[in-house]
Amino acid sequence: MRCVGLDFCAVKGSNAGDCGAVGSRAGVDHGRGRCVAEGGLDGRLVSAVREGDAEEVQALLERGAAPDTLDADGLPVLCRAVAAYDKPVAETLVEGGADPDRVLPDGTTPLWRAIDGGSPAVFGAVLGREPRLRLPESARQRLLALARSWYETGAAEELRRRTGAPGPATTVRVQDNEIDHVDQVSLGGLVVRDGHAAILTSLEWAFRILTPVDELIARAVRHADEDHVDWSAASWTLVERRSYETWSAVVAHRHHPDPVHRRFVADYLRMRLFVWSGHSYYEKKESELLATWTAEEADGELLTKLLDAFAHYEHPAQEAVALRHAGHPDPRVRREVPYLLTSQDTPLTPAGRAALRTLIGDPDAGVRVTACAAGDRDEELLPEITRTLVLLVEDPDAEVRWDAAAELARSRDPAPAVADALAALSGDDEQQVRLEAAYGLVRRDDPRTAEAVERVGPLDADAFAHDHRVDGIARWRWRQEDATSE
Repeated sequence: MRCVGLDFCAVKGSNAGDCGAVGSRAGVDHGRGRCVAEGGLDGRLVSAVREGDAEEVQALLERGAAPDTLDADGLPVLCRAVAAYDKPVAETLVEGGADPDRVLPDGTTPLWRAIDGGSPAVFGAVLGREPRLRLPESARQRLLALARSWYETGAAEELRRRTGAPGPATTVRVQDNEIDHVDQVSLGGLVVRDGHAAILTSLEWAFRILTPVDELIARAVRHADEDHVDWSAASWTLVERRSYETWSAVVAHRHHPDPVHRRFVADYLRMRLFVWSGHSYYEKKESELLATWTAEEADGELLTKLLDAFAHYEHPAQEAVALRHAGHPDPRVRREVPYLLTSQDTPLTPAGRAALRTLIGDPDAGVRVTACAAGDRDEELLPEITRTLVLLVEDPDAEVRWDAAAELARSRDPAPAVADALAALSGDDEQQVRLEAAYGLVRRDDPRTAEAVERVGPLDADAFAHDHRVDGIARWRWRQEDATSE
């Protein structure tokens, strides 16, 4: 089975099935490209691309390998990375000088093939910088037409048209980048990713085409999935469009009867909060909008998202909003309330402290953990928080134990019960819990620290490279070594 990107990669006199032939010793020169299947920098570049080794590709380019080196099929190695859905290698090649607009023997380009393949991640890697300035209007229109045709026709239907295969398509969900996923569709021996809506959205924005807001949202919500590439592309593009007209058109969807549309608005606002924080005009309008919306929204999942966003603003109604929802039947909503009660740098009011005390004793363990975390600066509540956390470290849910351990590790309470609970957690089945326990004992300079540190076990160096707990334990070890050497 081959990717759609390979369906067009035949040079004259060959066919798509010949693409990617490995082991050929041909030395082909088509314009700027050089094809050497083995030996020399260019040959090693071909091998590195085939193996998906982005670091080796980078090293070879830095040493002088030609970024447009041709593979044995007579096509630039960038086409192989595109066909393999290898975003890191494609990105490295383009940044190293590979030409995404190079016209190939069949009239396509690597960028055309990236659009055809349907992976927004690979497309973004191949798009390169300033495509609006780089490409003539005619080329831009052709690329837009390709993306729009795939989107409007649908991946399975387009594969059926191209292959003539009558049977149903096979669809699997795959990760397209670090966060988002996409459906991968197979039919008649061809494979394509169904991310053409996201590609069209990104391509329009790259060419500064202001697609109507309602159309972009329609592309996003058709999957009702915040981690789908179509949703992410639409949300990011609308956040990038900073005009008041765009903002107003998006937030108008909060009145939509479909909660998926309302969820999109909430996601858009949260993304704006982190991308454009500091724009006081919008922050004031958005905080007012959220204060009103949280009083009206009935959907528990969506209300949870709204309260989470609202906690990041400064608004005089935050405590009132929190108190209104402190007894909400959905525990996901109640988990957000403690952050609203303590989001301002001011002492808790009597009403806020009473609500937080109730939440510390909530039936839901997740609510209890968040209430303890939010209220740990309040001296009056600290003893209750400690008692609750000591009980939570015995919870059967590993995530609850982890959260409770993290709170105990940073607790200001000098009570021996805190250190005892951490020492008991040093034997937990979960490494993250043991790490929190060891770090907490390090902070307290407890005599059981050495045993707890030993029990943590080997850690993945890359995963924990910038971990504050690992750093704290390392500093403790250095102090022990210094003391021993004196």
